[in-house]
Amino acid sequence: MSQSTTYLDSSAHPVVAIVAGVDKDVERGEDILMLGYSLVMMAPIFAPIAPPRVLLPLMALVFVVSVCVARLNFLGIRDKLAVALATVDGRHDLSLLRPITDIFVEHPKATLGEGFNPLKNWQRTAKSILGAMMINTLWMPIFYALGLQFAEEKQLSLLNRAVMEVENKTVRRRE
Repeated sequence: MSQSTTYLDSSAHPVVAIVAGVDKDVERGEDILMLGYSLVMMAPIFAPIAPPRVLLPLMALVFVVSVCVARLNFLGIRDKLAVALATVDGRHDLSLLRPITDIFVEHPKATLGEGFNPLKNWQRTAKSILGAMMINTLWMPIFYALGLQFAEEKQLSLLNRAVMEVENKTVRRRE
């Protein structure tokens, strides 16, 4: 499955092509995160054959991998959008895409290196420790990685709302 490196492959209006491409990539990012959730939810299937000291770190690892792949997808959207915006003519077209570009200005504020650093995320670390104390100490990495998963999901949700806003503007413009 090869991914396009630009959003202007189609012969449609540039704004429509960009919005459609971003929408498709946002869906791909959401699918990546849902795959992570699904794999973790399937972990009890392996509980009879894998001890908790093996299974629980694997669950955290699944969350970490899905977060990293979703962030790479998010950064890929940003890069493809930058290339597409450089080729778009017209001030009005750029103003239509403003909600989408604003998301990339605001998010992600922190890199994944900062996200994975428990010393820079006191609130997430405290919640993870509290959850681990309530259940099992091996759950702390799972809770921490789940917090990262929620942060990535929030970014994609904001981007999805921006895409819907631009889609509504372009539909009204055509009518």
